[in-house]
Amino acid sequence: MKSILKGLVGVSVLALSAGAASAATLDDVKSRDALKCGVSQGLPGFSNPDSDGNWSGLDVDLCKAVAAAIFDDASKVEYVPLSAKERFTALQSGEVDLLSRNTTWTMSRDTQLGLNFSVVNYYDGQGFMVRSSMGISSALQLSGAAICTNTGTTTELNVADYFRANNMDYELVAFEKADEVVAAYDAGRCDVYTTDQSGIYAQRLKLTNPDEHKVLPEVISKEPLGPAVRQGDDQWLNIVKWVHFAMVEAEESGVTQGNAEEMKGSDNPNIKRLLGTEGEFGTAIGLENDWGYRIIKHVGNYGEAFARNVGPDTPLKIARGQNALWSNGGLQYAPPIR
Repeated sequence: MKSILKGLVGVSVLALSAGAASAATLDDVKSRDALKCGVSQGLPGFSNPDSDGNWSGLDVDLCKAVAAAIFDDASKVEYVPLSAKERFTALQSGEVDLLSRNTTWTMSRDTQLGLNFSVVNYYDGQGFMVRSSMGISSALQLSGAAICTNTGTTTELNVADYFRANNMDYELVAFEKADEVVAAYDAGRCDVYTTDQSGIYAQRLKLTNPDEHKVLPEVISKEPLGPAVRQGDDQWLNIVKWVHFAMVEAEESGVTQGNAEEMKGSDNPNIKRLLGTEGEFGTAIGLENDWGYRIIKHVGNYGEAFARNVGPDTPLKIARGQNALWSNGGLQYAPPIR
């Protein structure tokens, strides 16, 4: 009997500890009246400031959506630009509440850094860009090339794996800051620029003559990009996770920024739960029950965010591809709100 009681006490203590931890980040964000979101130092389409310091991009929209869910105000975000090298330390130390910065979800990052990846908001893969004048049509022709990339990223490891597997030599030219990598490639200090394909399309816009460079067809890795939070705060993890899922569910259900108000009168049970007119799903994660409506009203659904930031009608001209809804042949899929 004593051992059973002791076990129950232990469970209770763990539950209390988890409960105390679970509210910490949300409470901090509310008391600060702003979300601190770690973003890139400037990646068009994903997280990039304009000349007035206004941030936009697919990753930025996730930050805005979290703020909208909490405050009913998507502007209550403090953006903290971070290099690839410093991004994890900034999250671990509490400098930011959320890392939403084109970051690949890997096992070691998920299990060894005290972080939790919540969702994949962009499915990607690593590629290569070269000057068209080189006459190269395949990455298998790159033996002996000097390759520019970022330090502290999965791209370094992927390049090493790819070239070793294909018995090719290469010279790595690495820099901490993304703009340094692009500048070095543009200046001819290397033959090849490599990163996630989304990043290649974004950074190509910064080159002196973007049309003189092409992306090779090979995709050499899986790069599931998504937001990360600190471990030990399940409530905060749930909030970030379900903010993304709400945007995906809204697209699938036909709820847009333009019709969200009208859709509050829908008889569709899925839409009613999403927009908070039925159930207590917001309260369950520490938010108001209209948390989903707030997200869509201020930011829009996932398809709208994709289209305005990186889609075919933007300078990046990226097709939905793997980031289409599952019902359209893609990988974006939201569990049910129920």
